[in-house]
This record gives sequence, structure tokens and C-alpha cells, in this order.
Amino acid sequence: MKLQNRQLKKNEAIDIQDITMVDVQTEILINKPLDKVAEYAVNPDNAPKWYVNIKSAEWQTSKPLQLGSKIDFRAKFLGRELAYTYEIVELIPHSKLVMRTAEGPFPMETTYTWSAVSESSTKMTLRNTGKPAGFSKVFAPIMAFMMRKANNKDLKAIKMILEQKTG
Repeated sequence: MKLQNRQLKKNEAIDIQDITMVDVQTEILINKPLDKVAEYAVNPDNAPKWYVNIKSAEWQTSKPLQLGSKIDFRAKFLGRELAYTYEIVELIPHSKLVMRTAEGPFPMETTYTWSAVSESSTKMTLRNTGKPAGFSKVFAPIMAFMMRKANNKDLKAIKMILEQKTG
């Protein structure tokens, strides 16, 4: 959350919008070339294999992935079944992917970035931002903590999958 590690000054007001904004960023070093990591990660068909909470991904638009592509995801998070549609809003091959959903009680934006650390290793960053609406606002700090925990598991899973692959 944005207010982490920040102390308030005497009589300083807190903007409730800052408190309810969730912004979680995690990263991992994967011992595979950048192109292999990015190509695997951007493919929605692979998401249920490496995302702990995603149970299925179904294309609403035709393949291949491009700006405007829409994918339905089914997930389980904090004990709740979720169904949402992500739209690809930015796609820079082998560099960055941004997808966004606007519906539901917790509109989200997910960003992947990749950077080569060497010819055979890649830093992958996974960032989720969103503003819970309605009753969900109360749970924003808990959601951020749980998202960070899940994202770390997700990145460890994709690392394991890719590092075990040959070629």
C-alpha cells in the first residue's frame, strides 16, 4: 500500500483514496533468456499453470494476443470465486504487458515487465494496482498483503516451470 513506512505529521489528514488504493509489486530472477520468459508469461493459456489463484482462462477475442484482446479469467481469492475479463491495453513484445478490468467490486490493472539481466537470465516484475469499491474498501490492506503473498507464489511457480523446461 502506498502509505507503508510513512509516518503522519501532527494534525496531518489522511486521504481515504490513498488508503483504499492497492499497489503491489513483486519481482523475481528467472534463469532463462528474456524472450522465453516473456513469450510464456504473456500467453493467457499458460496463466492457470503458474498463477496460484487462476483456475481458467478463456479467450473472448481471437488469438494471437494483441492490443484490445479480451480474456475471461476464473479465479479463487480470499475464499471467493471470481470471474472477470481483462483487456490488453499495452503490449510491448519482450518488454511490457498491461491488462485491465473495470467491472466488479475490485477493478484491477496488472502489469508484467521483463528485463534481461544476462543472455540467460531475466528479471520479471509483476504489479497489481486497483481501487476496491464499496465494502471491499475496508479490506484493502488485507487484500494488498494477500496479493503480495499470492504474487510471490506465482513468480516462484513461473520460475520453476521455465527453469525446468529445456530449450
